Amino acid sequence: MAGATRHVFHLQPCENSSMSQCAYPEDAAESELPDGCGLLHTSRKYLKLKNFEEEIRAHRDLDGFLDRASIILNETATSLDDVLRAMLLRLVHKPDNTEPDCNVDLLMAVLFTDAGTPMEGKVHLLSDTIQGVTATVTGVQYQQSWLCIICTSKSLLKRHVCISRLVRPQNWGENCCEVRFVILVLAPPKMKSTKTATEVGRTFATMFLDITFRQKLLKTRTEEEFKEALVHQRQLLTVMDQGPNPSLKNYSISSICVQKSHQPLQHKDFFPVGKGIREDFARRFPVYSLDFTDGIIGKNKAVGKFITTTLFLYFACLLPTIAFGSLNDEITYGAIDVQKTIAGQSIGGLLYALFSGQPLVVLLTTAPLALYTHVIRGICDDYELDFNTFYAWTGLWNSFFLALYALFNFSLIMSLFKRSTEEIIALFISMTFVLDAVKGTVKIFQKYYGISHGNHNADHISVLSLLGLGTSLNTSFHTALNTSLLANPPELTSVSSRSAEHPSRETAVLSLLIMLGTLWLSYTLYQFKKSPYLHPYMREILSDCALPISVLTFSLISSYGFREIKMSKFRYNPSESLFKIAEMQSLSLGAIGSAMGLGFLLSMLFFIEQNLVAALANAPENRLVKGTAYHWDLLLVAVINTGLSLFGMPWIHAAYPHSPLHVRALAVVEERVENGHIYETIVNVWETRLTTLGASILVGFSLLLLPVPLQWIPKPVLYGLFLYIALTSIDANQLFERMALLLKDQASYPPTHYIRRVPQRKIHYFTGLQVLQLLLLCAFGMSPLPYMKMIFPLIMMAMIPIRYKLLPRIIEAKYLDAMDAEH
Repeated sequence: MAGATRHVFHLQPCENSSMSQCAYPEDAAESELPDGCGLLHTSRKYLKLKNFEEEIRAHRDLDGFLDRASIILNETATSLDDVLRAMLLRLVHKPDNTEPDCNVDLLMAVLFTDAGTPMEGKVHLLSDTIQGVTATVTGVQYQQSWLCIICTSKSLLKRHVCISRLVRPQNWGENCCEVRFVILVLAPPKMKSTKTATEVGRTFATMFLDITFRQKLLKTRTEEEFKEALVHQRQLLTVMDQGPNPSLKNYSISSICVQKSHQPLQHKDFFPVGKGIREDFARRFPVYSLDFTDGIIGKNKAVGKFITTTLFLYFACLLPTIAFGSLNDEITYGAIDVQKTIAGQSIGGLLYALFSGQPLVVLLTTAPLALYTHVIRGICDDYELDFNTFYAWTGLWNSFFLALYALFNFSLIMSLFKRSTEEIIALFISMTFVLDAVKGTVKIFQKYYGISHGNHNADHISVLSLLGLGTSLNTSFHTALNTSLLANPPELTSVSSRSAEHPSRETAVLSLLIMLGTLWLSYTLYQFKKSPYLHPYMREILSDCALPISVLTFSLISSYGFREIKMSKFRYNPSESLFKIAEMQSLSLGAIGSAMGLGFLLSMLFFIEQNLVAALANAPENRLVKGTAYHWDLLLVAVINTGLSLFGMPWIHAAYPHSPLHVRALAVVEERVENGHIYETIVNVWETRLTTLGASILVGFSLLLLPVPLQWIPKPVLYGLFLYIALTSIDANQLFERMALLLKDQASYPPTHYIRRVPQRKIHYFTGLQVLQLLLLCAFGMSPLPYMKMIFPLIMMAMIPIRYKLLPRIIEAKYLDAMDAEH
């Protein structure tokens, strides 16, 4: 048998009524009240049992009741109305009553369904109750010896609970034939989601579900004994997860979520060599063909979603690829240019889409990789080394170490990264997108808004310093760990056109408007699926195409609507040869050894980012079903970057937030309501290779669009793209949500798992500690010193001992685990 509590609106039937009359109250009204027919809405739903082990509100509800106990041990009244009135009078006449506006008659009216109805149409039933039920093979059996009645009223200031034990069982209709206990819960309407009347009622209903406990309460003689029985029952429910309580063996506790403890990693987990790769291959190969046919063949087709997602992915990959190609062209003096960057992105993306274990992950070149390229260029200039050769050796050593990590199953180490750590890094990346947009816009205003022509040389010196020839070496790489779009506008500006452009305020103001317009249009279209306009299918298409529509729209507005106002263009110099292998034998052993050191640091960045982004894409809330392939994908990334290194093309690895946004674009999302809060949940995701495959092919064809029309896309559109990606990437970031709680009314707190399980003060402490870790990342990740950025992966690894050793000394481990839980 299974048991649960039942939440009933207008449930309590009239005496001698039948179940059919309760289900169809209008029939009863016609037979009994022919002159006053009415309608009665009945709604039933199951409530989860209160988890006394994890939900801290369960203990606080009981503690609050024990402090202000309202207990009637021997109630002689026989009618339901008289019992409830006696309970309300007990609450009103308490010495510590803090309800000056409490009106017994008003509260009595709210408890029943006939409040405010015409006299001839009154149906005197309880409005809101919770009862215990037991599922049997013959149907559902109600526990008829107790009844929990809940009520909300604007006249109340605090929550109140009163328990009445009747002298003898009372028959108050079907499902309430032998009532001995009545629990009355009163609360104001605007309360924190864990403090509502329903939640308090759920606490006491879970306790009264146990028949042994109810029998024990019948034997109590004083209020103190009654309280002791309540405390003892709480202790039994608290240890229920450690060992089943025999008195509750007939009731289901499957709804209680238990945090599973993971076994610590052992040395044997990393052996035998290649075990993880073989397991990944065995897991993903049987469903390989389905990655091409799901959504295309069969009843449930998603061709339209695949097309819109491919367009989104194409623009999301192409624009940063061009931007970093232009940047690499400047810092490598043309050795790595836009054409090579686009070609490398297309080839690497194609190979990953075809052979990866998790094709929903998106590969891109990023700002930290451009930083390493800049450092390599500087070393080559200082020691007169051939850049292409030294770059190739560094990439080969990087791939060598990545292959070792994959073969020895090092990806298991990423299991030590808790959800909170992942979200700190993810929010850091989102912050850098915003910072990029702000800094880029400020640079435009410094250049065009109120600057005289005489300051051109100073501006040129500033640009050189940004490129590493001044004191703030490498400010252009003020990194997002995975910032996949260009950081500073000077690198995008065509050198040949800079001298022809004259400072004008129109350029600065138009740039600001174009950036904000791109953000507004893209985010408005992204949220359009929630609006009531147009057909749902059209709303979904507009939402999926938000990025390409906004980029094209404001590129056209800038290029044609305001053609008389000069806007900066991408730097573009055509390549002499796309596929030229580096001369590997031209380096000395000492130079090769130096390349090995750089390759090792680079491999740590690859290892963390590849696995971290893959973990975010494979998050449980995304409901992916085909399995993961961390080890295999890491080996594939090593192979891909081996080829890119030999041909002098930019390295690529998994990019955030493009990968989670790709998963979101392929997801079927539903809106659900819990305790008045609307939230989105992913029902399923189309796990396909076609979108990344199509986007990579389109990126390759974009070589034919250089320099025109791609140069028509102005820098402010990129900055608007930065803001859009940052804004959409923080939608499901729990750290950001908890930071927002500091500005919210408690009544607006969502009923999340950590709100239920963790004290509010501990939540804010934990959030503050995460913010401190975020600031630590910013100190290293946004440092103007390039070599400090190179050890940035070590700082991320240092967050593991911070989470496991330092934080448990400040906040209890059970609360940390609750906030790191998925749900």
